[in-house]
Amino acid sequence: MSSTVNERELILDILLENERGTFLNLIIRQVLDKYDYLPDHSRSFIKAVSEGTVERRITLDYFIDRVSSVKVKKMKPLVRQLMRMSLYQLMYMDSVPSSAVINEAVKLAKKRKFSNLSGFVNGVLRNLDRMDFDEIEGELSLSQRYSCPEWIVDMFTSEYGIEMAEKMLASSLERAPLTVRPVGITADELIEKLAEEGVAAAHHEVLGSAVVLPEGTVPGRLSSFVDGYCTVQDAASQLSVLVAAPEKGNVCIDLCAAPGGKAAYLAQLLNGTGHVSARDQSENKTELIEDTIERLGLENIDTLVWDARTLRDEDIESADIVFADLPCSGLGVLGRKSDVKYRVRPEDIEELAALQREILDTAVRYVKKGGTLIYSTCTVSPQENRDQFEYIKSLGLEPVDFDDCLPPQLKGRGEGQLQLLQGTFGCDGFFISKFRKA
Repeated sequence: MSSTVNERELILDILLENERGTFLNLIIRQVLDKYDYLPDHSRSFIKAVSEGTVERRITLDYFIDRVSSVKVKKMKPLVRQLMRMSLYQLMYMDSVPSSAVINEAVKLAKKRKFSNLSGFVNGVLRNLDRMDFDEIEGELSLSQRYSCPEWIVDMFTSEYGIEMAEKMLASSLERAPLTVRPVGITADELIEKLAEEGVAAAHHEVLGSAVVLPEGTVPGRLSSFVDGYCTVQDAASQLSVLVAAPEKGNVCIDLCAAPGGKAAYLAQLLNGTGHVSARDQSENKTELIEDTIERLGLENIDTLVWDARTLRDEDIESADIVFADLPCSGLGVLGRKSDVKYRVRPEDIEELAALQREILDTAVRYVKKGGTLIYSTCTVSPQENRDQFEYIKSLGLEPVDFDDCLPPQLKGRGEGQLQLLQGTFGCDGFFISKFRKA
């Protein structure tokens, strides 16, 4: 631990800010940027405990409620988050001594003006430390064991079966792989470059163009990233661009492009020809795309601040490829965004599906005759994927078999649509579909 910064106090503040509604990944990034002088082990500890505490919240609350006279929901926010983060360390971080966890929690309670509750904190944590978690685990429901709201567990189970649902839930508690795409060099050459920087990268298990970085790697600190030889992009996202199969001279529109990975890949595959219009609804988002464009040195792409629901008359039937990777519930990326599962509600699915259809009504009008529409999401809900596939068909577009674009492990699955599930093929949960306008 750093002698000048109390890492546990930073974690506590991160969790309190998250409870107030700020996205966890944004808070962690802000804190780590502010304290960028901290050693790697401290940064890793802050990130691991913050993410893990949120990720395992339902499980942690279950065990706290078993021994506490005051239920978690009734606790003061600071005490609640202090209990959760301390129990997370007791349950899931063997390298941290229990005595240190409990003593630091008591000190923090006193430091933050809760001296009157320091005895309560101490007593509850000591009782938890004596508990045999493994023995009790058999009593837990899937929701409690995998710390996932019951309605999501029910959706996964009814749609994909109990065995696959449990695999998906388990995957959501694992650290999602950090995958990058080589730019201007091969995957082998990128792995060699990274090795020279002391990073032991590896080929993705399915997608040959993707490279997986070791857990804890910070891309922004790598020369290979800063100099534009690679960019962060999940394998499933990369695959969706390969499915689009852009050809020399194509005109492409990416409707919801931030942070720019797919649009940049389209431009790269066009090899300096054609044009990509990368759009999003705010300047903050298009600035992210512009950062990617500049770092990668791409010239056949520009950005536009535009609401994807609004028809742009000059673009009607102008595009060879329209990419509609649309806002969704994010249930395929729970391993990357631990707080998504607590934010999204069942009614949000219907609202998102309605928004997606509104954007699709506009998107299809941009596709020229003989052109391609790619519809994709990073979720696994049928309303946002399979049902939207049928909706696009009702708009007069024809599904296109894209089996020839898939790696060997996925052959036989690309009959116009492909649903990837987290926990399989080393990818996020992701949906890809391809259509042609007759």
